[in-house]
Amino acid sequence: MGPSLLLSTTLLISAVAADEPDFAAMPPAQQRAYEQDVLRRTADLALIPPVINTSPLPRYDYDKLDYGMTIGLERTPGGRLWACWVAGGDSPAAYFLLASSDDDGASWSKPRVVVDAHSPNLAVQRSVLVGNLWTDPLGRLWLIFDQSIDMFDGRAGVWATVCTNPDDANPTWSAPRRIWHGVTLNKPTVLANGEWLLPISLDQRPGFGPFHDLFHELDPLRGANVFVSKDKGETWQRRGVVTFPNPDWHEHMIVERRDGSLWMLARTGKGIMQSTSTDGGATWAAPTEPPGIRQPNARFHIRRLASGRLLLIKHGDRADAHAGRVMLSAWLSDDDGRSWQGGLILDERPGVSYPDGVQAPDGTVYISYDRNRATDGEVLLARFGEADILAGKLVGPKSALKLLICRPLAPRGKSKP
Repeated sequence: MGPSLLLSTTLLISAVAADEPDFAAMPPAQQRAYEQDVLRRTADLALIPPVINTSPLPRYDYDKLDYGMTIGLERTPGGRLWACWVAGGDSPAAYFLLASSDDDGASWSKPRVVVDAHSPNLAVQRSVLVGNLWTDPLGRLWLIFDQSIDMFDGRAGVWATVCTNPDDANPTWSAPRRIWHGVTLNKPTVLANGEWLLPISLDQRPGFGPFHDLFHELDPLRGANVFVSKDKGETWQRRGVVTFPNPDWHEHMIVERRDGSLWMLARTGKGIMQSTSTDGGATWAAPTEPPGIRQPNARFHIRRLASGRLLLIKHGDRADAHAGRVMLSAWLSDDDGRSWQGGLILDERPGVSYPDGVQAPDGTVYISYDRNRATDGEVLLARFGEADILAGKLVGPKSALKLLICRPLAPRGKSKP
């Protein structure tokens, strides 16, 4: 090392040392402020746009997967079904996979798309844990997902990538864009006036683990938020929010009733709760329990069918009762949720959960769900119609239950490297 380089190196080391905080001289409050600043900057790593991997094999083949939690199901204008699920765990190890079916759900492809935000360069994990698939009125397929440091850093973020050719042999996806903070678990609702409503949960808990005391500036915005787009998804604006007692990720869904009011159902620690809005989602009534519906602390699914009826997927062989995450069932309402008929048991086994679904133009309903995520890890499909629900059994010629979408094949605890 020459004299000039030695002098420069010495000066650089001295400058760095001079900039190092004197922690011993700091009072505890200042030390805590420094820790929080480092954690906030760590959480900012979740703001880096994720990569949409459209060539995931063989690294993400089924023999590399050991967990399965369903996320969403959609149908494209050409009739292709797309399913999305989580591998890695209901944990900071989570990442997304997508597969498709061109034979009405009878068989499925290997993973075709992966969103995995983990990096060996990070000291903490960056997860992609929840989201959904949605075909918008223009025929575009949206993949909506969250990204967070750890499982929930108190802020997280809702991202979306859009596919304009989901029926092609080689679909292409747009660069992901961040819509807002929080997470989205359910599909948007298209209102009669053409607006699109997107449910975004900014958890009322401020963050998990070391991130529990960050982002307090977001506290006034926490709850079951409603975002609106008036320009077909180009931009989204926050319109209103509901705060629920005993919240658990909210997982809220919104339907527009025949009188123009909005009905929101949300997941809480004590089951489903409801709220209503008569001004397009700007303000909401105080939460209450919906009459005639009882559900465990678990995800549900509700949507307006083409017939005008409401479809509800929940647990239990009665609309107003349940025995935990068992007996996933389908119900119909002719009066905007005031009463329920039918009761088709989609899967009677324990450990079934997280329904999501879509209706085809011919009236067929498709519902995806998972079974025993950490052991069997199955993601399954139910295919049925309204007549099946009302009969309480399969009567349609193309109806079928317990169709397999995917199953992890790696030994448990041996997911992809």
